[in-house]
Amino acid sequence: MASHTAPGTLPLPAGLPEPRLADFGDQQPSPDARHVANWSVDAGDHGDRPFVIVDKADARVYVFDAQGRLSGSTPVLLGAAKGDDSVPGIGDRPIPLVKPEERTTPAGRFIGERGSNATGEDVVWVDYDAAVSMHRVRPLVAAERRLQRLASPTPADNRISYGCINVPVAFFEAQIEPLFRQGKAVIYVLPETRPVQAVFQSYDVQARHTAVRAPVTPPG
Repeated sequence: MASHTAPGTLPLPAGLPEPRLADFGDQQPSPDARHVANWSVDAGDHGDRPFVIVDKADARVYVFDAQGRLSGSTPVLLGAAKGDDSVPGIGDRPIPLVKPEERTTPAGRFIGERGSNATGEDVVWVDYDAAVSMHRVRPLVAAERRLQRLASPTPADNRISYGCINVPVAFFEAQIEPLFRQGKAVIYVLPETRPVQAVFQSYDVQARHTAVRAPVTPPG
């Protein structure tokens, strides 16, 4: 039987897949966090690996399994200085020589893996050359109030580190450490000074699929 289409339209491409979206459960992420998660799942950017999204603007981390299902989320502490790049050579510098304006958490796509820092503590390296890792929060300096900052209701006071991503101890041991014990995972650190699409070369999943499926008016 012949098929028919409405006047002025062309048939949709056969077998066009539905958009694939990340599952945030009951979480309400920022538009940028949802954008990157959906794009990674739809494009398969993370491959067969789990992935982690660090939303600097919201000072929050999201952990996903390889299928794009949220495993957990928590507030985190981040670099005290606003910025999306690490100063060249900063990973070789002693901490006391790092200037306040250089204490940034770099944005980008990283392959995170387990390792140890200079004191032998187990961490997840985000950018080894820049000495940026994800680790348990260390409330060593009382005046910094790191635990109180994590517990506060807004991200306004979550910028205190030298660039590393400080995670609550319980979350690190329940989510981060077991995830990276299984192998490497992709870590997306969202930018705060540049458009997210410029950093990841990502696309809006819903808009892309809507455009492909939109009726087309033939010429003439």
